[in-house]
Amino acid sequence: MNDLYRRCDTAEASIGMRNYLCDTDGTGGHLKTMPEDFVVREISDPPRAKENGDYTIATVTCRNWETNRLVRLMSRCMGVSRERIGFAGTKDKRAVTTQLMSFQGPPEMLSKVDLKDVSITDPYRGARAIQIGDLIGNEFEITVRDCTMSPDLIAGTVEEDLATIRKVGGFPNYFGVQRFGVVRPVTHLVGERIVRGDIEGAVRTYISFTTDEEEEELRAKRAELEGCTDWAGALGTVPENMSFEKTMMGVLADDPDDWVGAVAILPNNLQMMFVHAYQSYLFNEMLSRRMDAGLPLNLPVEGDIVIPLDGNRIPQHENPILATSRNIDLVTRQVRAGRAFVTIALYGSESVLAEGEMGEIERAVIDEQGLEPEDFVVPELPRCSSKGGRREILCPVKDIRHAVTDDGYTLGFSLPKGNYATCLLREFMKSEMRDY
Repeated sequence: MNDLYRRCDTAEASIGMRNYLCDTDGTGGHLKTMPEDFVVREISDPPRAKENGDYTIATVTCRNWETNRLVRLMSRCMGVSRERIGFAGTKDKRAVTTQLMSFQGPPEMLSKVDLKDVSITDPYRGARAIQIGDLIGNEFEITVRDCTMSPDLIAGTVEEDLATIRKVGGFPNYFGVQRFGVVRPVTHLVGERIVRGDIEGAVRTYISFTTDEEEEELRAKRAELEGCTDWAGALGTVPENMSFEKTMMGVLADDPDDWVGAVAILPNNLQMMFVHAYQSYLFNEMLSRRMDAGLPLNLPVEGDIVIPLDGNRIPQHENPILATSRNIDLVTRQVRAGRAFVTIALYGSESVLAEGEMGEIERAVIDEQGLEPEDFVVPELPRCSSKGGRREILCPVKDIRHAVTDDGYTLGFSLPKGNYATCLLREFMKSEMRDY
């Protein structure tokens, strides 16, 4: 333990997020009181135009849509497989989001999509599909409402937090609550079961796990389904907002032993998300322990693995640099200049671990979990396999601005891809997990 960082005593600690960078009292408040309070605009890396290309690229703006559900219903409208629709990243549901999507087929097919609060504009023919990760970052405009802090203290608190974040050069790059589920943080629990070879346990966890934050009807239904063996009989009683669970149960209704099939029928990105979420939990735990040890976020220590940025400020994960006694001064200058970032392991089948004190922390977490690299190779569910990698421990913020309102405040900013706006907001709010 140390006094450099403020402790988190909310439910976020259960997903490894045990510290704050900013030592102010939180403003409290809620995000997403209405979808317009959380506006996300993707900073895209669009496919080049190609006359008579096989793909249509278009801008999709939607209000209050979960990405996987949106793709499923768009594919149904167009009468095509959901695998023919590509996107660069999943977005928050309770939000107004704008992003590029690709559709395998001509632009005319988009006219068949008629969904509430969904707008598709600026179509063109492209040379390739959009894939997960094909973006530069996201711009946000987020409003915090119903703050518990006295209104006359909010402006000073926000400004003090901004000063800390600017001084450090960013904020702790945790994986945010959306990675795990705000109301029902379950994805990492499913991923852990998959990694441990317990596919049945993974399916049952996804279907039955609940929390007190879920609606009473859903809690009761999940309790009924715990230990279920008559999937065919139970299928008709599942509410529509348990659509993925219902899809899994449909497989089990045909073959009660097809646990692999029950996972494999899910969208590819959701299958990948399970193990990635478990890796995210391990990363959060490692990051919290680094902070517990009083190690800096914006400077390397000997044994750290540092990732340089390219000319477009994209991390070059294929060119890691080990900080040693011989190069620590040079590496420190690069990190100070914002041309490189210290990283922590995303543990997988081909992970390279740090050395020195950070290496000890990484190995301690892995040993306590009883993990081996080969656990992350899942032959029967290849999309759940993961080689692992490294992730920056500090997230830089660009163009940050703020305005205090009558019942809260608004922050505008942009983040690189793969980073969580809620992890910036938590530094100001310090609210309960459900409020994000």
